[in-house]
Amino acid sequence: MDVDVAVLGGGPGGYTAAIRAAQLGAKVACIEKEPELGGTCLRVGCIPTKAWVQTAFALKEAEEHFAKFGVNVGEAKLDFAASNAWKDGVVKQMTSGVASLFKANGVEWVKGTGRFKDANTIAVEGGEDVTFKQAVVATGSFPLQPPIPGLDSPRCVDSTGLLAQEQVPKRLAVLGGGIIGCEFASIFNRFGSEVTIVEMLTLIPQEDEDASKELAKQFGKRGITLHLGKQCTRVEDNGSSLVIHFGDGETIEADLMLVSVGRGPLVEGIGLEAAGVQFDKRKGIAADEHRRTSVPHIYAVGDCAGYWQLAHTAFREGEVAAENACGHDAVVDNRAIPRPIYTDPEIAGVGLTEAQAREEYGDDVAVGQFPWVANARAVMQDETVGWVKSIHETRYGELLGVVMIGPHVTDLIEAAVVAIDAESTVETVADGMAAHPTLSEALKEAGLAALGRAIHIPNRKPRAKAPA
Repeated sequence: MDVDVAVLGGGPGGYTAAIRAAQLGAKVACIEKEPELGGTCLRVGCIPTKAWVQTAFALKEAEEHFAKFGVNVGEAKLDFAASNAWKDGVVKQMTSGVASLFKANGVEWVKGTGRFKDANTIAVEGGEDVTFKQAVVATGSFPLQPPIPGLDSPRCVDSTGLLAQEQVPKRLAVLGGGIIGCEFASIFNRFGSEVTIVEMLTLIPQEDEDASKELAKQFGKRGITLHLGKQCTRVEDNGSSLVIHFGDGETIEADLMLVSVGRGPLVEGIGLEAAGVQFDKRKGIAADEHRRTSVPHIYAVGDCAGYWQLAHTAFREGEVAAENACGHDAVVDNRAIPRPIYTDPEIAGVGLTEAQAREEYGDDVAVGQFPWVANARAVMQDETVGWVKSIHETRYGELLGVVMIGPHVTDLIEAAVVAIDAESTVETVADGMAAHPTLSEALKEAGLAALGRAIHIPNRKPRAKAPA
């Protein structure tokens, strides 16, 4: 098969690149070995996980809010089989949708395992070779497994294995307090598991420190046990449960353990050496802002070549790679990448965290924080945990970052994304008109607080300068 653009991998970065290239008039083939398109995100990642998040939210609503709202429905009980059926149905609908988009745009789906034979050919196991003028590598990532004795137990699973469970474990240990670990901990706590998180650092260590502390506080209130600053040294499977050992000699027991210590780029075994593409086993494929690799006509997008490992960054990178492969000039701008975390409470950020802003701008940083308890819509929804934080530099007033924790913030963050993308000032956000009563008012209110002009909360003195 001879094509203009060959895409290796049918996940968010790959299928987007394939569709965009076809829209620009290219003959496109996408090589994907899995029986469904969509990659990790649609099949065993974002989509099924967030379907479970919706089940967890419904349980919370029934258990904690309905009676307050005057709605009596009786005791809420989880039907895990029904929840799994719903999850699987959502996945099927979304993956089938990608296949339909391929047909609508004239993208050829080549089913099979692909591997570069040289810089212009991808060999497909059990099929004919695909020769190309331009190529996009979008092979994704895989769950990492640390060198801890005992993790080969069938009771130790990665995120894919946890999503395949047919019963809710009585006791779930989560190794890793990053985004994936915290999301599953939040879900299974609501599902009825006794959840313990083991993390060497703090929860979500790359996120704003205030958000991390608030999440730890709320997890504690929900009964999630946190072992922070601790290292797991070995795991014992005694035949009926797991015994998890820490470096300080302490142990805990669990019926199942989720191993979620990060993901690595899937770059080995796909023939990159034969194609002459430079890569690092840990960092992935080297690609510039055009997503071009060391071989000018081969591009790389998504987890196999990215720092962020987010589906939405892969979407944009796929568009950019396809446009450049088809003769256009496009670049990826990483200024305003949203960082959603689907825990309860939800967390979302964009731009710089407060610590990053102070490191870069020193004393020329102002911060405003608006609590949900002062927002009428949040009070109506009985969701008043958390706040919205606005971060700006004081010389020109440019908005540097926004961090949110609380109700529906993963949806609300888009307004801040647009503001930072447009290089808006904090005054633009604070002086804008937000519909009332809405949750979105909190972004404006945080901006007002940062300017010392808060209306619906008392104005506070500026936060003290960070110690030298």
